[in-house]
Amino acid sequence: MTVGLKLGSITDEIGSDDFFHSFFSTISGNLESAGWGSRFPVLLNKLYQGELSQEWAADALDELEAIRKMFSELPVTDVIWDLEDRKKTPPWGDVISNDITDLSNYFVTSTGRPLFSVIRECLEELRDSGGVLKVVAY
Repeated sequence: MTVGLKLGSITDEIGSDDFFHSFFSTISGNLESAGWGSRFPVLLNKLYQGELSQEWAADALDELEAIRKMFSELPVTDVIWDLEDRKKTPPWGDVISNDITDLSNYFVTSTGRPLFSVIRECLEELRDSGGVLKVVAY
């Protein structure tokens, strides 16, 4: 199943639902010692759960930038494919592009765009134009 972020009539494709879950698993597993959503509640407890309204967009952008900065200091070996089952690994294993140097540039959408950029653009549009950003499966 493919997952995307939808705002209004525009959907930005992310990739498989496992890939999307891995991004948030990697955040929580590496950066939230007190558990899921304890440090980044807007992204993990609101957006990941399915939708985010305009009132939360600025906070979500702040959280996203903090995560990106911390991910830039973490090696790709710290990726977590599934927080609930740490034995699971990405389908590509550890065979990745030499361009991927740390977790901040590890996550690339199925359309070839950096996931951080896609989420940031969606959140900026939400902040500026309003509406509700939704996680959709198709």
